[in-house]
Amino acid sequence: MQSTSALPVIGMDIAKNVFQIHVVDVEAGEIGRHKLKRERVTAFFANRQKSLVAMEACGGAHHWARILQALGHEVKLLPAKHMRPFVLRDKTDARDAQGIWVAAQQLQIKAVPVKSEQQQACLALHRMRAQLMKMRIMQTNALRGLLYEFGIVLPEGHRILLDRIQGELGKAQERGRLPAVVVLSVQEQLKRIEGLQADIDQLDKRLASLAKHNQQMQALLAIPGIGPLTATAVVSAATDITSFESGRQFAAWLGLTPRQTGTGGKTRQLGISKRGDAYVRTMLMHGARAVIARSRHGGWIERLLQRRPYNVVVAALANKLARTAWAVLAKGKAFDPLQWNPTEITPA
Repeated sequence: MQSTSALPVIGMDIAKNVFQIHVVDVEAGEIGRHKLKRERVTAFFANRQKSLVAMEACGGAHHWARILQALGHEVKLLPAKHMRPFVLRDKTDARDAQGIWVAAQQLQIKAVPVKSEQQQACLALHRMRAQLMKMRIMQTNALRGLLYEFGIVLPEGHRILLDRIQGELGKAQERGRLPAVVVLSVQEQLKRIEGLQADIDQLDKRLASLAKHNQQMQALLAIPGIGPLTATAVVSAATDITSFESGRQFAAWLGLTPRQTGTGGKTRQLGISKRGDAYVRTMLMHGARAVIARSRHGGWIERLLQRRPYNVVVAALANKLARTAWAVLAKGKAFDPLQWNPTEITPA
């Protein structure tokens, strides 16, 4: 089998309609630039020898990576934020392809693993859910602000708001504090919020079904603080968990390890780096808060809270969740509650 390092390298800048290809023939000393329309890309690579094709990990990259892999090529997806230093002078599609070609040969740049269709489908459900959640929050906040102008103060949180809003509307109508046209419009708004919540619930069921039929996701569900949403997000976003050498490297990839700055041999640790997938990191943070809320009195979490601020403990516990998830997936062993909480003895 031919090694990746021995393959000719092709830099490709992908787009919606026109793709730019950068190829260098090292032996002949020739540089080839090709401008291809979308429908001609597959035929172009089908007629070429096996190569290492490099692309930015942007929209559509995983789709094209799967197509190129099916044609027998090796694919290297590069983080888009690392490409800018390799683009010289003014930015054009041709120079982007050239910069990708140069960056593909930098060993210090870690490639982005290619996602399968199933993993992308799972992440697509998560993105839809996040968008619906944002729309629901916007709707409920708008309602709260509008009714406040009429002297109706509603609590934060959509569930308690929906429980109390009908009663508050009835009281305001009886006292003549709210015009009928506003009440009618608010009722229409509430129907839209109910529709959004129904869509969110439907996506939750689909994600739970995906977790039910995936062994890796099922293994993560045994970890405290990880539910179907977090399990599906971690497995789909991480792609190949074995590409991380340790749990700390996986936690660093999620931005859950401290940033470092130093000079003259002195190094300072700052807050967490917040690099990587912000969505998965947020899910792990929420899971950590749930674990803290349910922790037993006198346990190791309670003792940690006595020494460190609450948010520091949340970040530390989210880091531990990430490391535990890596250990379960990479080593293929079931979650061990005793290793997670060795100070508590499980009853026989």
